[in-house]
Amino acid sequence: DYQLPGLPHRIGHGIGMDIHEWPYLVGGNTQPLAPGMCFSNEPMIVAPNEFGVRLEDHFYMTEQGPRWFTQPSHSIDDPFGLNA
Repeated sequence: DYQLPGLPHRIGHGIGMDIHEWPYLVGGNTQPLAPGMCFSNEPMIVAPNEFGVRLEDHFYMTEQGPRWFTQPSHSIDDPFGLNA
């Protein structure tokens, strides 16, 4: 475990009628992810007292597993996937 005061310690959260909903994607949460649920995925890197960066993408659950609403880029040189 680590401590970063003022920063949430989760990788993402549910999205529905409110922008931040349960279930929170955080260590220890055992709630099953069910088809039809929508989520944010917000990985973050922080250098305390220097800077922080958080990226955000969204996905939804299907019977076969998670699917992206928008496929993330596979390369920093092609951020919109135009050369895929």
